[in-house]
Amino acid sequence: MVLTIAAAVFVFGLLVLVHELGHFITAKMTGMRVDEFAIGFGPKIFSFTRGETVYSLRAIPLGGFNDIAGMDPANNEAGARGYCEKPVLSRMIVILAGSAMNFVLPVVLFFGIFFFSGVSTPNPEPVLGTVIAGKAADLAGLKDGDRIISLDGKEISSWTEFVDNVKDNPGKPIAVVANRGGETIETTMIPALDEKSQRAMVGVMSSVDTRETGLFESMGLALQKTGLIIVMMLDALMQIILKLSGSELAGPIGVAQMAGEVAQMGFVPLLNFAAFLSLNLGIVNLFPIPALDGGHFVTLCVEAVRGKPMSPKALEYTQKVGIVLLLLLMVLATKNDIVRVFTGG
Repeated sequence: MVLTIAAAVFVFGLLVLVHELGHFITAKMTGMRVDEFAIGFGPKIFSFTRGETVYSLRAIPLGGFNDIAGMDPANNEAGARGYCEKPVLSRMIVILAGSAMNFVLPVVLFFGIFFFSGVSTPNPEPVLGTVIAGKAADLAGLKDGDRIISLDGKEISSWTEFVDNVKDNPGKPIAVVANRGGETIETTMIPALDEKSQRAMVGVMSSVDTRETGLFESMGLALQKTGLIIVMMLDALMQIILKLSGSELAGPIGVAQMAGEVAQMGFVPLLNFAAFLSLNLGIVNLFPIPALDGGHFVTLCVEAVRGKPMSPKALEYTQKVGIVLLLLLMVLATKNDIVRVFTGG
């Protein structure tokens, strides 16, 4: 539980910090007055003032905000430095900067992973790389580095054979013979059905072979991996829209649960997860829903075409519609989280 909470706070905190930093930096660069830069919501835990801005850390680490003066034209106390008084282009830059930073963060994280940890490729040998705590293999007493000799008396000579002999046997005890530093280990493990993949799993990852990479190769690999994940996410989102299915949506509870599970595998996997989630946040936040940055950007495009802002009533209406849509998505995601928690999915 402690690891899950710590991992969730780290991931949420990092993503929110980077996102809000994008808004903050561009607001300052375009001459806007920022009254507060906050990480989290709720009561202040810690704060200090530098210049005209209050920097604060708040109790609920599930978001953050920039209090930019003049966001509401009716209450602009900053004059020419208010958001509403700045050119449309300046406001567009500020609105898009948050998501832009969420696309930059994964490149930085992947670069660091490749440069400092190298490139890892799966080892074809039947050697356990990571055994996840609390899963079937761990409960059976297997450990990182164990070489699988046989399953139910059948000799195992490759990782593929190990996976093939496990995936179709959910709930069935499997007799395992393994080698650990020259010592023979005999035990029994019971694979559990993974609801998402609909196959049996025992909570292990293969061992890997690692090679070092240089500065430029690391950057190239980071850009390549970021691009591939973006394409994959867009395709997955398209499938969700076409099927009108939100069964794979996850809310804060689900994300926190996943962060805890990934953290058990190590810090590098957690950084990979943070990068993946950052891209997800960046893409979703660009949706043309009024309460999101993408929706705000659309209203700015309308203003640029019309030559004047939308009326206060029209803005209020679109904001309400956006909030309702987000609340419905949050309810669906929370329902999915609860189902996963109680069904072990």
